[in-house]
Amino acid sequence: MKVLADNPHRMASTPQNPNGILALEGEVDLHRAPEIRAALAPLVAQKIPRLLIDLTRVRYIDSSGLAVFIETLQRVMAYGGRFGLFGLNDSVRTIFHVACLDQVFRIFPDEEAAKAQLPA
Repeated sequence: MKVLADNPHRMASTPQNPNGILALEGEVDLHRAPEIRAALAPLVAQKIPRLLIDLTRVRYIDSSGLAVFIETLQRVMAYGGRFGLFGLNDSVRTIFHVACLDQVFRIFPDEEAAKAQLPA
């Protein structure tokens, strides 16, 4: 799922299946959280074995966005799936670090590393 560059609050495509990758762009904030939650819900309902969030093009995330990822992590773990994030830029990585969420989430530098370390 991607956000159009001309509108940081709009998603333009669907998650890449069967890989279970949701790509986001722009800001993951209070305005976007419900939309992202809704996009993740069917993947969790399908019990995708490995769900990855591509944050390569995300420039900001707030507590609402973090909450969506925490909720999703809990749901994926409940059915025995694997959940990971990849492509965090320095500012987004800092937010995860300050909140100590880098100790909670599996965070990878890129898609290749995520797939290699979190087999489906």
